[in-house]
Amino acid sequence: MAKTKEISRRIKSISNTKKITRAMEMVAAAKMRKAVDAVLGTRTYANLSWETVLHLAAMSHSKGGEVHPFLTKKDKTEKVAMILITSNRGMCGAYNSAIIAKVKDSIAKHPGVPVDFILIGKKGLSVYAQKYPVAAEFPKHDEMSNAREALPIVKLVMDEYLAGKYDKIFVAYTDFVNPIKQIPRIKQLLPINIDTEDEYLGIVSDARVGTSKEIVEGKRLKHLREGHGFDYIFEPSPEEVLDRMIPRLLEVQVYQTLLEANASEHSARMSAMHQATEAANDMVSELTLFYNKARQAGITAEIAEISAGANALLD
Repeated sequence: MAKTKEISRRIKSISNTKKITRAMEMVAAAKMRKAVDAVLGTRTYANLSWETVLHLAAMSHSKGGEVHPFLTKKDKTEKVAMILITSNRGMCGAYNSAIIAKVKDSIAKHPGVPVDFILIGKKGLSVYAQKYPVAAEFPKHDEMSNAREALPIVKLVMDEYLAGKYDKIFVAYTDFVNPIKQIPRIKQLLPINIDTEDEYLGIVSDARVGTSKEIVEGKRLKHLREGHGFDYIFEPSPEEVLDRMIPRLLEVQVYQTLLEANASEHSARMSAMHQATEAANDMVSELTLFYNKARQAGITAEIAEISAGANALLD
């Protein structure tokens, strides 16, 4: 009897846990839908603005204009800054560990280059335990209202880059592909490399989004075939146009990475809570089977004792 009571307590405890994980799954699903709508709503603008500035920069180079400071490659990389975007809370599977492992792997590939971290999200504080220097910390919001929320981060990295403190600026975030697939990624923000082969933000295979790599490249080739090319007319000058556009581009890019990270986080948490709920269901089923077996064994033992007692009285 004591064994059945113990199993019954475990079943009740796991059932209560299952209710919590189920509720967390539903909350994460609701937040994920909002985050996905936000990320898909701005992804086209973010990618095409990146493409436009790359074309403007290439045109400025071809016309022999003065190279913009944000386009100037340093001869030697002596120090870099890494913007690390993580979550504020756990219970989201391998979301945080995957992006942190990606960053560590990238650092290991370039030994001897000092890295300062700019943290967004409380889970990124784990880099302190790894003895990495942290230059700044910024709060992370579950919902981003507009790109202006990324302005303090962008202003910091631009000022530090122009001051010569860093030779390169990177952002480490998790790219949202679909609710079951999120890819840790590191993207170079500064200097802007016009020859980069880096993927666009949030590339997916859904043609309805309109920003897959093939679609973006197809639009570029279509312009070339139709003779449009990229022969821009700059007013007042390429340098002044880039002075205005590049900060805005960086602001949009950082804002988009935050949106991608939010969508990835909620998707990962929804998936993790769904798996936890399924695991709880399996445990309850297994324990129920054990409970029934133990209960049946107890009943059989009681019947055997009663029968033995009755036989003793008859004798």
